[in-house]
Amino acid sequence: MPESITTMQIIETWLAVGFTLMIYTFLYKDNPIFKLGEYIYVGLTAGYAVCYAWFTVIWPDLIYPLYRALTVSFHIKQWEKPLESHENLWLIIPLVLGILMLTRFSSKFNWLSRYTLAFIMGSVSGMSIPLVVSANIFKQMVPTLNPFWGPEVTIFQTINTCLILVGVIAVLIYFFFSVEHKGAVNKVARLGIFYMMVSFGAAFGYTVMARESLVIGRVTKLIKWASPDYYYATIILLFIIIGLVVLTELFSSRGERTE
Repeated sequence: MPESITTMQIIETWLAVGFTLMIYTFLYKDNPIFKLGEYIYVGLTAGYAVCYAWFTVIWPDLIYPLYRALTVSFHIKQWEKPLESHENLWLIIPLVLGILMLTRFSSKFNWLSRYTLAFIMGSVSGMSIPLVVSANIFKQMVPTLNPFWGPEVTIFQTINTCLILVGVIAVLIYFFFSVEHKGAVNKVARLGIFYMMVSFGAAFGYTVMARESLVIGRVTKLIKWASPDYYYATIILLFIIIGLVVLTELFSSRGERTE
């Protein structure tokens, strides 16, 4: 073992390779090995999310500040450090709303969680709608207002502005249903369909490229972990997981025959 690689790193590498290959068995078909890796991944993610929320949000931003505010308010203990702006009794409101969310586990009192959900939906909508309008409407209108000519405007900028302006108008006409799509309106609407297909294709291609980059990165890691420095983790675990998949298939087929 190289001095730069510790025993803990070797263990972490073997676990990473094992779970990666377990998930990749889904390329064959849905099987118990894939489900085991999926359940472990979901469980670890949920546990990590709960711990992260507790130690970074609930305790420092809710429980501890509320505890300080209550103790100072009722003179239970004198604090040398003065209260900060976020340490006040108003924190009881989010505490109650959070407790009401736990009533989802009760069939009798689960209706109480609707108050918390309504508050969350209302606040999130109020904060996100202005941002969405600004990002998806106002900022996208700016390119249509660029000048067509000028001392600093090149021919390529002029062509780009014309294409954007024509595309925006064509797409808007396609969704304008107050006028029947016949004649010139139909031709412009069909041009809008062309613009939308180009946009959807570009978005889909970008998504595929992003996923492919993740796969390439993971395969590169697997190749690296197949080296002697990591005790041939990828090669050994590949044969082990393939053997487990074959065994599960044999047992499942035998069970179907007995039935």
